[in-house]
Amino acid sequence: MKKRVTLTFPRDRVPVPITYRLAKDFNVAANIIRAHIAPNQVGKLVIELLGDIDAIEAAIDWMGSQGVSVSFASREILIDEDSCVDCGLCTGVCPSTALTLEPNSFKLLFTRSRCIVCEQCIPTCPVQAITTNL
Repeated sequence: MKKRVTLTFPRDRVPVPITYRLAKDFNVAANIIRAHIAPNQVGKLVIELLGDIDAIEAAIDWMGSQGVSVSFASREILIDEDSCVDCGLCTGVCPSTALTLEPNSFKLLFTRSRCIVCEQCIPTCPVQAITTNL
């Protein structure tokens, strides 16, 4: 099972090796999507958890007990096909290749299952055809 979550660390919890403990203690893989972690600052980490559903739930409970706030990521990228001019600028900044141009027609293709919702495409779009649902 996969579950995408956003972790918010209080300053004093930033040094805790969360991803290591997830793997070692709960047998849950943590694919880091986005991270903003620095000493003496509130940290944010967007991760995709992969493992048994019960192990993931136990890991989420443990993180909460460690003072780490866990919220479930429900955002997704939306593309207004009527506004999109298929310029391809967004494909150049998409780290997961969720955005590509169809080789024959040069129409923008969006593969939602590859999207990691990093939002790098949003400011790149010159006609503001890309947004999120939140």
